[in-house]
Amino acid sequence: SLKSYENTQNTSDTNLNKRTKSIYTPLELQFLEMKKQNKDAVLCVECGYKYRFFGEDAEIAAKELNIYCHQDHNFMTASIPSHRLFVHVRRLVAKGYKVGVIKQMETAALKAAGENKSSLFSRKLTALYTKSTLIGEDILFQINLFSDSNNSLDVEDVTTDVPDNYLLCICENGENLKDKKKGDIVIGIMAIQPTTGEVIFDSFRDCASRSELESRVLRLQPVEMICPSSLSDRSEKLINSITSM
Repeated sequence: SLKSYENTQNTSDTNLNKRTKSIYTPLELQFLEMKKQNKDAVLCVECGYKYRFFGEDAEIAAKELNIYCHQDHNFMTASIPSHRLFVHVRRLVAKGYKVGVIKQMETAALKAAGENKSSLFSRKLTALYTKSTLIGEDILFQINLFSDSNNSLDVEDVTTDVPDNYLLCICENGENLKDKKKGDIVIGIMAIQPTTGEVIFDSFRDCASRSELESRVLRLQPVEMICPSSLSDRSEKLINSITSM
């Protein structure tokens, strides 16, 4: 297996794999460049009528999706049919992974008629999916299509997301507080539910125990949270306690 992205990312501008001393294929070079820009995501790369995973992503897909993974040139690889993309994306997201979908920007017919018919298909990242952002043509459209047809799918394949799949953003301001006590702070929150477009926002003063913040987080039950790097120690401790449960 290939578990050395950091070593290979610096060599994406050359055709030589320094670890194996073999030549990267054009598709592998294209993947390395996209992976360098999306290190924290499992990438599904469209290749004709299937989506392929490479390297560590292929090993993750094989483990979580129960699909076959094998060595191909310089990378481990695994693949899924295009029409099952929405099923496997949802399964990976449910396991806690961020999933990126990379699509071909050219059709085979147009490419065959063009001057660059012998070159690699152009591809780009079209979507990034997480637990709070599981919405888009790759997900909802396909589910509606299959639910309206006679195609049979497992119940778990089309299970809808929980209604309150909030993405919660938090910010703080501990300056310019009148009668400030030790640990007091002004907190702003915004909760967004992408599937419905609902937005909830609030600003409040909280004490050292962060009881106000705790009550709001527990009520909203967000599936994801975005916090600033400068979050206060008391707030970070509370959020770590809640998320660990």
